[in-house]
Amino acid sequence: MSTLLSVNKLETFRSHLNKTKIGFSNGILENAESFLNQTDFPTTKVEDWKYTRLNKISGIQPSNDTTLDTDVILDYDLGKETFKFIFQNGVLCSSSDANLPEGLTILPLEDCTQEQLASIPYQDNNELFVALNTFYCSSGLYIEVKKNTVVNKTIHIHHIVSGENMVNHVKHFINCGTSSNCNIILTFISGEAKNCMSNVLTNVVVGENAKLNIDKLQLENDGNYGVFNELTEIYANANFTLNTITLGGTLIRNNVHAEIKGQNVECNLNGAYLLKGSAHVDNHTLIEHQVPNCNSNELYKGVMDDKSTGVFNGKVIVHKDAQKTNAFQSNANVLLSKDATINTKPELEIYADDVKCSHGSTTGQLDENAIFYLRARGVSEASARQLLVQAFIEDVLEKIEDENVVNCIHNELSERLGWSFN
Repeated sequence: MSTLLSVNKLETFRSHLNKTKIGFSNGILENAESFLNQTDFPTTKVEDWKYTRLNKISGIQPSNDTTLDTDVILDYDLGKETFKFIFQNGVLCSSSDANLPEGLTILPLEDCTQEQLASIPYQDNNELFVALNTFYCSSGLYIEVKKNTVVNKTIHIHHIVSGENMVNHVKHFINCGTSSNCNIILTFISGEAKNCMSNVLTNVVVGENAKLNIDKLQLENDGNYGVFNELTEIYANANFTLNTITLGGTLIRNNVHAEIKGQNVECNLNGAYLLKGSAHVDNHTLIEHQVPNCNSNELYKGVMDDKSTGVFNGKVIVHKDAQKTNAFQSNANVLLSKDATINTKPELEIYADDVKCSHGSTTGQLDENAIFYLRARGVSEASARQLLVQAFIEDVLEKIEDENVVNCIHNELSERLGWSFN
């Protein structure tokens, strides 16, 4: 039996979308279109989508209304001055790029030259949402940090979805040159939006001796969906960190693929997902060690309540020539409800013989003895449970260096879950 839907829903879905006007190579667009013409939305019979159903996304009839909702609050305060770029429904509607320092270039993709667009490392369009993003990209940012440039202000890219049945495809390219240093925050909110979907692809190149830190905050509301791809190439002596925090959304899928192409690299992937209601998050990560003498660390923790569901599929591949690799992966989960579920699959694929690699996964409930201990000392049951959950996810939150981002997460947890922070 076919692993695709019996009726091609992708064809109907695509009929409402507008082809990109960005000047990508015709060959790239042709390849994407050819793939899309021969495929459909994957079902749960496809291994990579085994626990994530796309019926609700495939049922969206995308709106062609490109009117921006001026009543939407565009700003999202992180408590400090940043280079801020705001996208609403896939359109760049606000930016603070007037005083960029020397060595930093930030342009909308639609304003890029052919040479700049050609520098984006396009992957083969053999993944549905990558191909959709390429062929229907509405906008995005080209960010180039030149050699030896240290960007002292954080670059904040804020994405807003508003209205109903809005589907947006946004592509960002981040190119950190040799010995550069940069911090980027990606935020995603949906406000009062209903039945909307964001498909965001971020291509990243971290050059030799460069350092790049990305904090990604997914603050979607119920009734909205998102698919996010981060495709990263990391070169010698570089340091790359991606922190992904997911606090909502009916369906969120994160695909992270990091290729380690140079020696003495440090690659860190961290994630925390705290869900309630019927929210669903699916984290798929792939780290490829292609050369010797590199380190990767992966820590994902999840807290599921009500009927929420989580998926973690993390794979580390150590290629034959990647001797002296240190790769560590951990996924831990707490279920707060008997109706909450988690499907976790950590994987190691090792072809070298001189490595230190480990992976592990745990799932359980809060320790009732610990709750009793706290209650015996005058702490309410709700506060006791909150304290234990806070302690559980703190391992991930302490990986975030930016205090303003941590404060933002605390504020969201206070608003969404009723938590209090002293």
